[in-house]
Formats: sequence, C-alpha cells, structure tokens
Amino acid sequence: MYLLGYDVGSSSVKASIIDTDSGKCVASAFNPKVEMNIAAEKSGWAEQDPEIWWSNLKLSTNEVLQIAEIDAAYIKAIGISYQMHGLVIVDKNLEILRPSIIWCDSRAVGIGEMAMGQLGKERCLSHLLNSPGNFTASKLRWVIENEPSVFDNAYKIMLPGDFIAMRMTGELNTTISGLSEGIFWDFQENSLADFLLEHYNIPSHLIPDIVPTFSEQGRLTASVAEELGLLKGTPVSYRAGDQPNNAFSLNVLNPGEIAATAGTSGVVYGVSDEIRYDPESRVNTFAHVNHSPELNRLGVLLCINGTGIQYSWLKKNLASREINYPGLNDMAGKSPEGSDGVFMFPFGNGAERMLNNKDIGASIHGLNFNRHNESHLIRAAQEGIVYSFHYGMEIMRQTGINPSVIRAGNANMFLSSIFRETLATLTGASIELYDTDGAEGAAKGAGIGSGVYNSFDDAFSSLTKMFVVEPNYTKKDFFLGQYERWKMYLQRKLQY
Repeated sequence: MYLLGYDVGSSSVKASIIDTDSGKCVASAFNPKVEMNIAAEKSGWAEQDPEIWWSNLKLSTNEVLQIAEIDAAYIKAIGISYQMHGLVIVDKNLEILRPSIIWCDSRAVGIGEMAMGQLGKERCLSHLLNSPGNFTASKLRWVIENEPSVFDNAYKIMLPGDFIAMRMTGELNTTISGLSEGIFWDFQENSLADFLLEHYNIPSHLIPDIVPTFSEQGRLTASVAEELGLLKGTPVSYRAGDQPNNAFSLNVLNPGEIAATAGTSGVVYGVSDEIRYDPESRVNTFAHVNHSPELNRLGVLLCINGTGIQYSWLKKNLASREINYPGLNDMAGKSPEGSDGVFMFPFGNGAERMLNNKDIGASIHGLNFNRHNESHLIRAAQEGIVYSFHYGMEIMRQTGINPSVIRAGNANMFLSSIFRETLATLTGASIELYDTDGAEGAAKGAGIGSGVYNSFDDAFSSLTKMFVVEPNYTKKDFFLGQYERWKMYLQRKLQY
C-alpha cells in the first residue's frame, strides 16, 4: 500500500508517495521548477491565484505517479500540508472570488493592531494566544472594508489547505489547528472566537465545518480522480499548515521538542503543553496537529518572513552568472567567517512579526566596493539569517522554549554547512538532520487519519537521523560578537 502527501507552498507544490510497509518515500516531484510568482500590486501586498496551486498540484501528481510506476488503486489515503495564514474566498458555486491574500502579505497589520487596542490586549492574548495581527481574520476584515462587493458574494472563507481539500472532495471543512492559525479560535472557550468575529463583523456561517486533523475529511470525486490520475473515493484524511506539519514530519509532537525550517521563510517551532503567550506577540502560539480540548499540544512558532527568499533573490540577481544553490554555498565558503565585516538583514519580504510587525526592508551594512565581492555577500546572507534565528530564539526563551536540540529536514538552507554549523554554534543547540520533508509528513499524517497506521510511533518507526551538527564552542565567542554588532545595526533600523 501507498500514501500520497502534498506540500502546497508559495514557491512550489510538492507531491510524495510513501510505501506504508517500509515507511520510505518511493517518489517525489515538485512544480513549477522555478518559484511560483507572488503578485504585489502595492508595497506590502502578496497574492496568488489558488488555481496556480491546483495547476501545479496536477503536474506534480502526474509526475510523481510516473516516477513511482505504481497503480493508483494502491494509494490508500491523501494528506495535505499548506502555506499558513492565507485567505481564500469562494461564492455559493465554490468559485474563487479574488486571489488569495497569502501569508507574507502585510496589508492588514494596522487592522489587527487596532482590533487588539479596541478589544483589549489581555483579552486577545489570553483567548487567542496572539494579537489578531496580520492573520487571516484581519485579512478578511480588510476585504470587508475595501472590497465590499467581494464580501457580499462570499459563501465560505478558507485557508489554502481547505481550498485544496475542497477541490479534491467537494467538501468544505477546516480544522481547529487551521482556525487557530487564522486567529479564529478561542483557547479559553474551546470554540470559535465569537468576540473577534463580532468585532470584525464576520458572520460565523462563513467558517466551514470543523473536522479532526487526523480523520476522513472527504473522498476524491470522480471528475477530480480522472483529472489527477487517481482512484475515485480515495480519502483525504489529514491536513495541516506547513509549520505544524513540518514539526509533525520530524516526529515533534511532545512538550520540549523543537523543529526548524529555512525555506522561503525561516521558522523555529516548539511544542508546549502550557497555554502561554508572548506579551508583545512577537512569536505565535497555535494548536498543534495533535492538540485537543482534553490535551494541550500547542505550537510556539517563530517566523521570519525573509530568509530563503533572500537567498533566492541573490541567486536570481547575481550579475552575469548562472548558478545553482550548491554553487552559492560553495561560493560562500570563499569568504572568511564573519564575511569580512559585511552584515545583511533578510527582512525584505513584508512586515516581520518578531519585529513588532515593522517592515524595515532588507539591507546591507559594511560593504566596501574595493574589498568585497559576491562571496562576501552570499556568506553575509547566510550568517544574517542565522542571526535572525538567534534573535527570535531569544524571544522564544521568554515563553519557556529552551532548545538544546533542533530537528530539521536536510533541505533548503540546512543543505549549507556554513548555515547549519553557524546556527548550532551561535544557539548552542545540536542540530539533528533527517531525510524527510513536508510532503512525506503529510503522507504519514494521511496514514494515521485513515487508520493505515495505528499510532504515531507506528508512523515514524522508520524515521532515522542522517547526521548531527554539534556547536563549535571554540568559535562561539566570535559569532556572539558578530551577532551583537548585527543586533546593534538592527536596533538602529528599528528606531527609525
């Protein structure tokens, strides 16, 4: 038997097929082969047409089935991981009414800040565990205020993963974990956050029905099965936002366990059993995939919008050079540690939550035209991302998350030895790297939701460490000094 998992990101859509007996991935594919376009009609905006996600999901499904060379009838369940915090609105015919306002769009920052001021900081944080901020609920309020004709025709609102599941099954539903990431969930009442919905004038009937994260959430319709080359009636039995799912794929399910990613955005995600929050709402707390009203499993999430996207920008814009990511990593090694005094700040992808929702832009400091070249810039980009991680983890420690071990997939920025060794050294945490990713995690989630696996232990029995990166304590003081200089520049920018 096999399981199919999707990871629907803002850069690409990946599909992976897992052999249930071995627990190993037999095939993977992603589309497009270059990053999907993010439309930015105005500064701070970020939108994508959900049909682009669907088109690339179809391409990836076709490709992964060709690679695996298996009969689609042997695929027993489907799981979905998706980019968090996005807003999809459909009418009564389930037609999309406007492009999705995605996770890195910062147009609703002021709306969320005003709501917290009007509703009360303590009330919002104690019930929502976050400020309404720039999350899905605030984005919907922006639509109400600025596009009333769209809102008048709205039948349901969804997160990106809800939309994908709807396209597959014709069923409209969502999860507690998903609602919490949209700031629609009240953790004190264990119900929809009615007080926020009322404040924003959002009718509760716009919210889809709630289903468990691990459960049968619908079955492929005949037309979609034909479109994808799959079997009619195959159950969709798991969905989760990309960061809770990434943690899940690394078997991070219990208090004290930590996961990290460094793709388009950078994330550190720790699991807690306490309903706690950052008083300044610079890090966020959501319901983890295994959270329930009876058992608190909360994901404390630090997100840095501009990490891997900065590295992608460098790759696309280096003059007169065709270069891939391994080539960039090799080039970074030609620069000395500390990048010879060049400091980079990766905050060019919208407002940053950990900077109190300020949008300070990306920048370079210390550049000397007579001394520095591409290698210094590339290494400074990697080191700047590490410094951003460390800055955020200092905030996370205030919420009780004190990582001594960080689990990560061997992908994206973690493929760079400079990045992972600098991160381990500066934070003092060992980094365990695993050969897994979000699409594989989604497939295993589908296995649990469909009953193919009897338990989490059963699903992750085959998960093995590739290698461990230990801190280099002989270099810690040097990088702490570099970090303090980097933070000094950051504090100056934050004062403007």
